Amino acid sequence: MAFEELKAQIGLLLGEMNEQPKDLHELYQQIHQELNQLRATGMALPADLVALEERLLKEFPVPPQKD
Repeated sequence: MAFEELKAQIGLLLGEMNEQPKDLHELYQQIHQELNQLRATGMALPADLVALEERLLKEFPVPPQKD
């Protein structure tokens, strides 16, 4: 997926977040997934989106995986 397309999708997700705060967890997962796709490309990540991801991670911590 092209970088510009990912940026556009993240922008749409952020717009949805403002409109539907009851779905923050689902939106966090989508933002996290989009940023992971950017990470896989090796491209620089927007600092503001990384900061948002970190803030949301504090609200929705990932449970430890069982071995």
